[in-house]
Amino acid sequence: MFVMLMTVVGTSLSGVIAPGPMFAVTITKSFKSPWAGTLMSLGHAVVEIPLIILLYFGFSHFFENTVVQFVFSMLGGLMLLWLAFGMLRSPKEVSAGTRDIKYNSFTAGVVMTGLNPFFIMWWATVGVLLLMKFMAYWEIVALGLAVFIIAHWLCDFIWLTFVSAVVYKTHNLWGATVQALVFIAAGLLMAGFGVWFIVSGIQAVIR
Repeated sequence: MFVMLMTVVGTSLSGVIAPGPMFAVTITKSFKSPWAGTLMSLGHAVVEIPLIILLYFGFSHFFENTVVQFVFSMLGGLMLLWLAFGMLRSPKEVSAGTRDIKYNSFTAGVVMTGLNPFFIMWWATVGVLLLMKFMAYWEIVALGLAVFIIAHWLCDFIWLTFVSAVVYKTHNLWGATVQALVFIAAGLLMAGFGVWFIVSGIQAVIR
């Protein structure tokens, strides 16, 4: 049981720590609040917890549907490009706090999670396999699901809260130019993922 739990934690951390749209938005939001990462993780949980429950009860095939993948890819890609455009248009104003992306941290966590097709596909493939292996150790389904969800979500919570606290405490030492460059890098990262989402959605339909 302990080994399986550590497998869940290790697999979760490998996905959480990898740079992506959630990480980029957390960085930008952390310039204004040390709790941005915490709120992002809570927004993330609003989408992720119901998804885990749906997958356990057999909905993985729905998320593997080509049309569903295409819709999520288009919506997620366009959303990321729109957010990236706002950041890249005036990075110095964004870093100074006179401009910000439209959504608050909690809502951004919901949006970045719900419109990320690769997050959903990870859960429908790798994630559901990990979930089923973990649940094989539990006779009480509700308890097993609760332990799995809490263990996985704590990885998101701890990492994003840590990133947010570090950025908030240190960003004043970076200087205006460095701060602007950070926002440009975050904007380019989001734009790159946006293009990737759209291209992958199109490929899923035509192949």
